[in-house]
Amino acid sequence: MQKVQARKRIYNLIMACLIVLLETLVVSFVWVVFYNTELPKAYYFWGHVFISVVYLCVLLFASSMYGGLKIGSFRMLELFFSQIIATFLTNILFYAMVCMLAYHFPTPLPLIAAMLIQCLLIGAWIFFATTFYRGLFPPLDVLLIYDGVHKDLFVEKVRTRRHQFEIRETIRVSDDFDYMCSRIDEHEAVMLWDINTDARNRLHKYCYGQSKETYVMPKIMDIVLRGAKTLHFFDSPLMLTKSSPIEYEQVLIKRVFDVLFSLALIIILSPFMLITALCIKLYDRGPVLYKQVRVTQGDREFEIIKFRSMIVDAEKDGVARLARKNDDRITPVGRVIRKIRFDEFPQLFNVLRGDMSFVGPRPERPAIIEKYTEAMPEFKYRTKVKAGITGYAQVYGKYNTLPYDKLKLDLFYIENFSVWLDLRLIILTVKTIFTLESTEGISEGILPPTEVSEGSNDEKGNNNE
Repeated sequence: MQKVQARKRIYNLIMACLIVLLETLVVSFVWVVFYNTELPKAYYFWGHVFISVVYLCVLLFASSMYGGLKIGSFRMLELFFSQIIATFLTNILFYAMVCMLAYHFPTPLPLIAAMLIQCLLIGAWIFFATTFYRGLFPPLDVLLIYDGVHKDLFVEKVRTRRHQFEIRETIRVSDDFDYMCSRIDEHEAVMLWDINTDARNRLHKYCYGQSKETYVMPKIMDIVLRGAKTLHFFDSPLMLTKSSPIEYEQVLIKRVFDVLFSLALIIILSPFMLITALCIKLYDRGPVLYKQVRVTQGDREFEIIKFRSMIVDAEKDGVARLARKNDDRITPVGRVIRKIRFDEFPQLFNVLRGDMSFVGPRPERPAIIEKYTEAMPEFKYRTKVKAGITGYAQVYGKYNTLPYDKLKLDLFYIENFSVWLDLRLIILTVKTIFTLESTEGISEGILPPTEVSEGSNDEKGNNNE
């Protein structure tokens, strides 16, 4: 298995170098032939090399950030979409650099033509690289050992990655440890899904000893411990979990960034906000903005501001309800602005006011938090930091992701906070905006408030860790 993984990494490295070099060559040609002549003083050989290396490094960074080079991990369409976004943003930065060097705005047409060629190269590269990858590396033969509820939902998620994993056998965790070990021996990899801590630890140790690839569903405290600080008390290792996960100086940096960035975006996006407001007003003459009580850091309540995407008095009965798939309360204008996330723009004023941050757990309504907390007391851990417009759960989850999974994603962000992580999530949000499935409503019956947890036995007063 280790040799197979090594071959996969070498293959991915070669393929990544190939597409990045090809794209760089296209833009380098445009630079030398078209834009170099626009400069007050033309560059020569080493200047061209420098510009090409800068472009290559930026493209490599953007491609890695958006996952455009992950052959074998994503579906072809996902790879194409991710790499196109990375290339588009890199080309924008390249054009900005050209403008600064030329002291004017050269025509962007050569770069647009280069982008079209790059798109063709990316499409061909993804098709051939993925086809060869799947021929060389068949999906892993996986054994699923499970407990709890929503196992079928997890299996469906795995099936969307059938080019990576094939669950050939599923067994419920039992007291017969020897039988489970015998089944583990027959497969290449093991997934341990929502099983109690004692059984999970024993099985994980066995898999580790047998050099089996093991995928483990973490418990809440696993994520908290992952963010703990490692200490050494003489010769004894310790792990420290702090009462406040974000240091004071990090809070200050985060706040300064929020103020400056929100002011800049309010100015830049003001024309789009005006157009959105006019569309909402002209559709049904109702109010443009929608205010709703949400919860932020320290369980403090505030009024979130959004562009109204539903009919007037959508909750006139006073019952808090999440938007569902094909929800008839959403207006035609609302469907459009929700898909392209324009309904979120007024929250920039919440950020400026200090109620929210750019990055953080999504602010929930008090009534919904109360319902989720009844089944999942750890749900309130999310309010250890300020609520955010975007965040870990918003980037890596979807609107209809199970609350228990959203909680774990939010806690991963809280316990692993860094300024770099904030910047990374903001960059990845650009991709999320264009991913329509991330705005899907909740399917009927999938998220009753009493079934928000995936059977988290150890986190309901039965923790054996």
